[in-house]
This record gives sequence, C-alpha cells and structure tokens, in this order.
Amino acid sequence: MQRLYRKRIVLGVGGGIAAYKSAELVRRLRDQGADVHVVMTRGGREFITPLTLQALSGHPVHLDLLDPAAEAAMGHIELARWADLVLIAPATADLMARLAQGVADDLLTTLVLATDAPIALAPAMNQAMWRDPATQANAQLLGERGMRLLGPAAGSQACGDVGLGRMLEADELAQCAADCFQSQALTGKHVLITAGPTQENIDPVRYITNHSSGKMGFALAEAAAEAGAKVTLISGPVHLPTPDRVTRIDVVSARDMLAACEAAMPCDLLIAAAAVADYRPEVVAQHKLKKDPSSGDGLLLQMVRNPDILATLASRADRPFSVGFAAETENLLGYASRKLQDKNLDLIVANDVANPSIGFNSEENAITIIDRDLQQSSFAQTSKGKIARQLVDFIADRLHRA
Repeated sequence: MQRLYRKRIVLGVGGGIAAYKSAELVRRLRDQGADVHVVMTRGGREFITPLTLQALSGHPVHLDLLDPAAEAAMGHIELARWADLVLIAPATADLMARLAQGVADDLLTTLVLATDAPIALAPAMNQAMWRDPATQANAQLLGERGMRLLGPAAGSQACGDVGLGRMLEADELAQCAADCFQSQALTGKHVLITAGPTQENIDPVRYITNHSSGKMGFALAEAAAEAGAKVTLISGPVHLPTPDRVTRIDVVSARDMLAACEAAMPCDLLIAAAAVADYRPEVVAQHKLKKDPSSGDGLLLQMVRNPDILATLASRADRPFSVGFAAETENLLGYASRKLQDKNLDLIVANDVANPSIGFNSEENAITIIDRDLQQSSFAQTSKGKIARQLVDFIADRLHRA
C-alpha cells in the first residue's frame, strides 16, 4: 500500500462506540507511511481520549473550532488545505445528517465544508438507525455529492443487535483509504515524465547544476500511476524513492536525458518537469582544473547550448500530448506563455520559484496552467502531492478532449 506513503490524512472521529477502532486505524495508516492529524467531535471525546490519539498520531489532536492556540498553528482552513484525504471514522447517524445539511457548527463539519480534498465516511451505528429512511436519504445525498461511503459491515453490535451498521475494521479502512487515491483517468496511457536537475561536468570533480529537488516530478509520476497509467520516469540526480508501479531511468546530463526520452518513445503524454541545464561547458577537462596564478582571480568557461528536450520531443512526427513547466523568478505568466508557443506545447505549468514557500526544495507548490488559447487555470498553494493529483486530473481531461 505505497499509495499511502507521505499522504496527508485528516481522521475525523465521531461520537460512537466504534471510536475505539480509530486508535488502531491511526496505527495502520501510519504503518503505511501516512501523516495523520486527528480531529475529534465533542461526542468522540466521550469514547476515547485525545491523549491516546495524540500518542498514536504523533500530533496534537484538533478539538475545537474556536481554539486560539490551534488557530495560531494549524487552524481549520490550514488543516483543510493540508489534507489529501478527510476520513471520518466513525461517522455516526447524527454526523452524517449534519454533513448532509451543510451544518458547520464544530471543527470537523467546518473542515469538511472548507476542504477540496476527497472525503470518505465510515458509517457506524445501530442497525435500525442505519436502516432508517432519513439515514438512507442522507447517505444517498452525501454519495451524490462525491463523498465515499466505506461500509458499513454486518455483524453483532455493541447494543446486542445483529445487522448492518458496524464500522469496518482498521485494516479494511486503511485499504479503502489507499483506494481513494486510485483513479482511472489515464488507464491505458503511457506517460513519460522528466524530473529533477541535470548535471553538466566541468572536470572530473566539478559540475554545473541547479536547485531542483525532483519532488514535483516524482509526485506527478506517483499521481499518474494512481490514475492507471504506465509511467516512465526519467530523472536527473536526486535523492528520492521511486514511486510504486513506476519505471525509473536515472540520467545525469541534458544529453543523457534526451537520449533516454527518445528511447522511451512513443508515449501518449509527456510531462517535462525536469529543470534541464540550458548550457554545458564546451570542453570537459580530463583532469581537475587547477588554479592558474597567471590568470588572476578569474576562470573563463566556454559554454554551448544543450539540446532543447521539450521542443525536440514536441516536434516529432509521433508527437505526444506535451506539457511543460516554466519555473520563473519574474514575469511568470509572460515568460510561460512565450515558452508554450515557442516549444509547440499543449499546456504549460507556471510556478514562481522566487517564492521560497513554493520554490525549489519546498514541500508545497502553487501553479497556473496556460493552454494553447492562453486561457489560465490556477491551483492554490498546497502540498506537491495534492497539486500533482489535481494537475494529472486536469491534464487527463484535456488529453481526452484532444
């Protein structure tokens, strides 16, 4: 279940006896690499203590909507933006009814309204309450709004009844949480993604490179695989684990990357997220360059242009749907629009690397997508993993329309 690796999950705990299972669920989610923040309703605190869930999650538990200390750290809006998934387990009949009506009278219901992350509910209640027409109508309405219902299961209940209404077990819910990140938007498509920096040697010791960490490209590879694609990831030198179900090819220089891309063709979709060096030294010294006392304080390197990987691939006869990235420090949209047209791209993704919170090596990003008609679509700042899934869904929609 590597699909949960580094995913950000908000676990909402409602006021039902099944809340005791939430502790084990936190453990299972964290075992799979997820980062979990717990939000408890007032009723949930009657069944299990916040201290237990704090110890298991490794984070303070979020309790109150109007908590000055919480709002100064990660308030409800920040928590809503942070989440890759909101999982409510247990989801009681009362909580489902309030969600169906759009009530926002506590932290959890307010967060649900404020987030754009997927929402999953694990119903847990007496079998008669589950069968009640009001609960069934609420469940149908929530499903129509895009919330996923996980269960309930059938079996004996705390009250002694037997029937549908039991919350799924922790292992099942962890698997369901992983499945929430699986889509079919790119099923049957071969996606080629470039990531990271390139290195251009000066001599056997030194090289020219840039600050790209590869995090955005790797997040895109993971998101494309979750969307059902066959993914080939061609990466410059980075220190990141290979996403599950992704074929990774490591390269060093821009020319290496171009050769690897051409060898991986044809593909249906190209996402060029790598920060490729525009220039390389004309001559690579065979031995380490030494200080030359006669040259003063300077060293002159003659540079030549590297091949333009994106323009080369986008001009092929078997041209894929081509998406580029424009990482700029000024005139972001102007430079990005020119790059879109000059390189014959279908879409370009612009991001401001002068902003340290979304620049190189950051954990978050904010992007603007520009299409051939110069129409713009923006995604607000959030984790690179979440941005990647939003971007893959956007690209998949445009690809299917092309």
